Amino acid sequence: MPEVSYLAVTDRIGLRPFTLADEAEFTARARQSRDLHRPWLFPPDSPSAYLEYATRLIESPDKEGYLICDRADGGAIAGYVNINNIVHGAFRSGALGYGAFAHAAGRGLMTDALKALVRHAFAPPLDLHRLEINVQPGNARSVALARRAGFAKEGFSPRMLHVDGAWRDHERWAITAEMVPA
Repeated sequence: MPEVSYLAVTDRIGLRPFTLADEAEFTARARQSRDLHRPWLFPPDSPSAYLEYATRLIESPDKEGYLICDRADGGAIAGYVNINNIVHGAFRSGALGYGAFAHAAGRGLMTDALKALVRHAFAPPLDLHRLEINVQPGNARSVALARRAGFAKEGFSPRMLHVDGAWRDHERWAITAEMVPA
């Protein structure tokens, strides 16, 4: 197995970019995690859906996609986190989307990953200043994760995003560079 180069690392996880070669492992994990994800998430679980998703993350200038790899499990994919809608200039912001896979859920890996991702995003070359998470209020695990990762609740937006065939309310959580301990 080739040496893996992580963009951000903790004792337990490494973050690395999506690649097209990750399709088989990612889609298998997504299929195994449907019960965990529904009704909140719908990660790609077929080869064609993964190709479209990963290509968009790899090629789009306003997105960054990272796989969360479990270092204790030989770098197996434990989840993913994306920075979407990246705006540079005076705004320097992005919106996070993420998900753990069932085999890795509940072990604190997502908390480690979000904290590592925040540090990575606020440093060059991304050099962002603000990251947002929009969470459906009923998604208690995601609300708790945002809180553990240091995000502050900023508000509530009715019918904010179209998810699973309907407009859904979301809580807005955010963190800025000043909120992250040195």
